[in-house]
Amino acid sequence: MATWRLRRAGAALAASSTLAAVLAASSASATDPSAAALEAARQRVARSGATPPLRDAQRAALAGSTPAEPLDVLVVGGGATGCGVALDAATRGLRVGLVEREDFSSGTSSRSTKLIHGGVRYLEKAVFNLDYGQLKLVFHALKERKQVIENAPHLCHALPCMTPCFNWFEVVYYWFGLKLYDLVAGRRLLHLSRYYSVDESVELFPTLAKNGHNCSLKGTVVYYDGQMNDSRLNVGLACTAAVVGAAVLNYAEVVSLIKDESGERIIGARVRDTLSGKEFETFAKVVVNAAGPFCDSVRKMADSTVAPMICPSSGVHIVLPDYYSPEGMGLIVPKTKDGRVVFMLPWLGRTVAGTTDSNTAITMLPEPHEDEIQFILDAISDYLNVQESCISLY
Repeated sequence: MATWRLRRAGAALAASSTLAAVLAASSASATDPSAAALEAARQRVARSGATPPLRDAQRAALAGSTPAEPLDVLVVGGGATGCGVALDAATRGLRVGLVEREDFSSGTSSRSTKLIHGGVRYLEKAVFNLDYGQLKLVFHALKERKQVIENAPHLCHALPCMTPCFNWFEVVYYWFGLKLYDLVAGRRLLHLSRYYSVDESVELFPTLAKNGHNCSLKGTVVYYDGQMNDSRLNVGLACTAAVVGAAVLNYAEVVSLIKDESGERIIGARVRDTLSGKEFETFAKVVVNAAGPFCDSVRKMADSTVAPMICPSSGVHIVLPDYYSPEGMGLIVPKTKDGRVVFMLPWLGRTVAGTTDSNTAITMLPEPHEDEIQFILDAISDYLNVQESCISLY
C-alpha cells in the first residue's frame, strides 16, 4: 500500500495531539477564555451512551447555515489533520462543520507506519548539530506520545523496537544514544531501553540473522516507541468532534467555493453528497483547507491562477507474513543504502515493513512500484535469516 506524505506539511497523524489537548486536563484551562466550552465538551464525551448524531442530522446542520448565520469554521478534509482541527475548534465553543470527499481516514491517515514517534531521531540531530530547536521537538513529541497513549489505550500502546548492532561501535553508539533518550524522556518514558546479547536477541526475534554485512551480530539495543491504529484513531477524532457539537459529514465533496459579493473573500462551499447525488451550500466565517495531497485542487477553486505548493512523494509499506516479526516486537534497520531508516513492525497478525520516499503523481489510489517493493525487501534481507519474494506478499 502506498502512502502519501507531504514534504511541506507536518506528519498528518500529529493532529492526533489535538485529542490530547482537548480531552486531557490542562493547567492552562483556568486562564483560557474557552475553558467553560472545554469543560462542557469533556462532560459530553464522558456522558454514558454518548454517540454522534445520525448522518442526516449532520448534513442538515451543514445545509442549515446561511450567509447571515454562518458556521464559525468549515474544514475541508476528514483526515487526522482535518478531524483534529474540527475537534479543537468545537471544544472552544465554535460552530464547526467538516466535509470529507471519501470516508474518514481514507487517505494518508490510514496508511502510516502506525508509530507514534517520540522524537528519537530529533535528539540525534540536536546533539550533533547543537540545535536547541530539535531538542524542543523531542520534548514536544514525548509529551504528545504519552498523552495520546493515555487518551486512547484501546488504540495505542508501547512497542519495543530492536536495533541490530554488527560491530561494537554500534552497540556503544545506540546504547548511549538511547540512554540519553531515556534521560530526556523523564516521567514521559514508556520503558527503559536496554542491551540484549546475541542469544537473547535471537530468542526475542527468531528471524534475526546472526551474520550480516560481512560480520557477526554483536547484540541489539531495544527502546520503546508508541504504536497506534491510525485509521481508528482518526475516526475517533471525527466521532469525538461530532459528539461535542461539530457537524461532520463523509462522502461529501466540495465542488466549488462560495465568495462574497466583492469576490475577494471565501464565505462557504458548495458540497455534493456523493451518496445521494444532491448538492447543498454551507457557509462559514473561515474555511480550513485540510485536504492533504489534494490541497492544491482546493486552492485552485479559490484562485485558478495560484501556483502549486504541494510536492507529493510516495511512501510504500509492504505487508509480510506473520513469521517475519514476533508479536509485540519491532525491528529497525538503522541505515539503508541511501541513508534512510526502515521499520519492520507487527500489525494485526502480519508484519508491516517500510517505508520509501520517492516523487510521484497525485492519484486517489496510489500503488507501489516493483522497484519500491524490492528496495524494502533488500533493506530487511541483510538483517534476517529468511528471504521473501514479491509473490508471497499480502
